[in-house]
Amino acid sequence: MVLAAKQALSAKIGFSNPLSRRNPSSPLQRSPLAASFPSTDLRKRTVLAVSKPLHLSPMRAKPPARREAYEADKSEPQPIDDDAAETKSEAAKKLKIGIYFATWWALNVVFNIYNKKVLNAYPYPWLTSTLSLAAGSLMMLISWAVGIVETPKTDFDFWKTLFPVAVAHTIGHVAATVSMSKVAVSFTHIIKSGEPAFSVLVSRFLLGETFPTSVYLSLIPIIGGCALSALTELNFNMTGFMGAMISNLAFVFRNIFSKKGMKGKSVSGMNYYACLSMLSLLILTPFAIAVEGPQMWIDGWQKALSHVGPQFVGWVAAQSVFYHLYNQVSYMSLDQISPLTFSVGNTMKRISVIVSSIIIFRTPVQPVNALGAAIAILGTFLYSQDQYLEILILMLLYHGFFACGAGKALIGQDMQCSSPMLSSLISAKTGGKSLM
Repeated sequence: MVLAAKQALSAKIGFSNPLSRRNPSSPLQRSPLAASFPSTDLRKRTVLAVSKPLHLSPMRAKPPARREAYEADKSEPQPIDDDAAETKSEAAKKLKIGIYFATWWALNVVFNIYNKKVLNAYPYPWLTSTLSLAAGSLMMLISWAVGIVETPKTDFDFWKTLFPVAVAHTIGHVAATVSMSKVAVSFTHIIKSGEPAFSVLVSRFLLGETFPTSVYLSLIPIIGGCALSALTELNFNMTGFMGAMISNLAFVFRNIFSKKGMKGKSVSGMNYYACLSMLSLLILTPFAIAVEGPQMWIDGWQKALSHVGPQFVGWVAAQSVFYHLYNQVSYMSLDQISPLTFSVGNTMKRISVIVSSIIIFRTPVQPVNALGAAIAILGTFLYSQDQYLEILILMLLYHGFFACGAGKALIGQDMQCSSPMLSSLISAKTGGKSLM
């Protein structure tokens, strides 16, 4: 009787007796559905759900959600968003580089104009060079002190590796300033466009580096253009010419020392140039005092103020500040662009300086002199390119240099002797295709 009472109670509550499930003849065996709902309330909800029409069941609301998810996956908008984001990023990068270049060129033009005005009225290039470095050093010290620019973390090894770079930078800076104090700004920059030739020669004979034929070919228009421009310069001065040449050589060594010594140094371009300016200032100051001296500076300053007026002080301040700014922007741009792009930008910078200085100072230029400048700058541009360089230079030689009487006089050969050789070289480089 006790067993019968337990079975009856289990039937009311909703549990099935395990013993009765094993016995197929037991009248208390329940369906599997009842075993899955141990609660009386759940049992009632189950009965109601089964008794309702199937189309009213809440389970019917799920297919539309699945269909919407499938349609969203099918549309695949994500790749389009990625392409759009990449395009925007590329456009922003190009805009940033364009702003860097425009600022760099503008600051360089302004510096050269004010620097030449100062040197015309105050011909003391050693002091002028010192003031340029002093202004930049002071600006960066203030920027570090107020927190505008993060102070670089340097050690003794950093300054030790920076020292030869600073020595070369100091020599190049002073030599270029001496050159501009003696000759026109345009002539100085025409000669300074021959810096790639010095770079190749120093790297080849002192460092033992080798270069492809295209690089050596690019030196032909660079050296030829500079020579043609120097020979036809109306106001030629040997001190000015040698100053530009020494500046080229010094800046080549600066680049070599900088490349070798600064590997693995985590210093930004802005802070790197600031440290370079400070160290160069310490190196230059005693030499400037020894070469020119305070007495010469005071006498020359009074003469400049009497001839120019108070605006002369503004000229000195402007050339000092803009010298640091244009160099700082150029070093900052190196953090954003490749050396090849920087070389192209440097070539275009020289063009802007030469043209603007000729216009502002009304420098007399002969057509042959302008041709030499154009050839030298073109050679510098070709030097920075790494595609089709040999073909371009050979075509230039074929169509231009040997076609004029000056070319025949310089090489001492007739056009018919050189033209077939150049034609065969071009044919070899292009696989027999005609580029004429």
